[in-house]
Amino acid sequence: MKNLKKLLLVLLPAGIIMTSCEGPMGPTGQDANESCKECHNPQVVDAKKVEFAFSKHEWGEAAFEEAGNAGCTPCHTSTAFRHVSKSAIPATFTLNAAGKYVNDYTSIPASTLGELTCATCHDNLHTSYTAEDFFPLTSTAPVSMTMWKGAKAINLTQDNSMSNLCIKCHQPRPLTTSSTLSNGDVVDYTALATTPSGIFYNSTVGNAAPNKVIPSYRTHVHYGTVGAVYAGQGAVQFTGSLPYTNSKHTTDASCADCHMGPINGRAGGHTFFAKGNLNTCNTANCHTGITAPSGANYAAYWTVPRAEIKTLLNNLAAKINAVGGGTEILHRNTDAEANLWAGLTNNNYDGYLNIYDPSTNPTGVWRNPAPSNSWTDAQKATNLALPVFPTLKNAVMGSMINFQFALREYSLGIHNFKYSKALLQNSIETMTAEGY
Repeated sequence: MKNLKKLLLVLLPAGIIMTSCEGPMGPTGQDANESCKECHNPQVVDAKKVEFAFSKHEWGEAAFEEAGNAGCTPCHTSTAFRHVSKSAIPATFTLNAAGKYVNDYTSIPASTLGELTCATCHDNLHTSYTAEDFFPLTSTAPVSMTMWKGAKAINLTQDNSMSNLCIKCHQPRPLTTSSTLSNGDVVDYTALATTPSGIFYNSTVGNAAPNKVIPSYRTHVHYGTVGAVYAGQGAVQFTGSLPYTNSKHTTDASCADCHMGPINGRAGGHTFFAKGNLNTCNTANCHTGITAPSGANYAAYWTVPRAEIKTLLNNLAAKINAVGGGTEILHRNTDAEANLWAGLTNNNYDGYLNIYDPSTNPTGVWRNPAPSNSWTDAQKATNLALPVFPTLKNAVMGSMINFQFALREYSLGIHNFKYSKALLQNSIETMTAEGY
């Protein structure tokens, strides 16, 4: 009798599974098995799954690191991204009863898990069980910029607005004021641009009001600056010799055009890698002759513009570091695994500030203005032995942000050369005007 029960326990679920696979008739009269094969075959889903396995979207660790964090997971886990997309969560900040601003662009505790999968971007899968389920994408709506607490939006309409799906995550995070010394509001980026001589941080005051932001190793706008640079907006736009215009990529190309072209070695398709896949550039509607290293236009469209942006990054870094009077402000990191932007500047800057922190930057050369009470006595002593971090004008803070924008968009200006060049050149001119 026990063996019979075990057999029934095995056969019953199998029968249910077989019944469900037989399922309802498909849209063209075939059974469910035949309907599934329209997509689940070596040429479609199976091929995309293999490509996706080589994408950072699949093997990146952030989905595990940020799991449970309602504020970070809208860009790092599947359920949170789908939640904020379908619920149209705004990128606004709300003033609460305590007089502090709270970022509204968060998920809910129940939706903070899950690695990125096919359903993250294609959330209509398994509706009709045909290829039609790949679209519409999870979100192609205009993207409110969290950096500007929703006051600015990006809307790239080419290619059925599918680039908006990418930019919803690949955008800068807001740099906020201290919720202890201030009200936690987003930094006023317009004020940085229009009043470059104003004091952003006063070193003689340090960790106290009226300072609103206390510099630290991680004073930055996060990593996803590429969406803003590609769209040509969102940075600190100092007045200078160059106008803020955009390259043709902004209106004539989509993210998919360059990052999801036909597979070419390690790049293309659902790997989302574009580096090394110059075939995507050489199309009827774009460029010709961009083939490494001897193509007629390779230097004009690739080597020369990248070298120009790299030079501007190096020059702006020198201006920012001059604020330290001989001690560099910017943090270096030669580890190409830890520093995604290693090699993009001569000194391998990563966009962080070289301020001491025993956990994140134990070799920092500047005193941390706001040491934690959790630090040991030895760590506090190490910090006190370092030089006081200097006063920062708005010109310096804005230039730091623009340096992060132009460095961390990763391509050395290929995404939007004109906008990247204007940000860097005008920042250099502003810093020069302020005596650096």
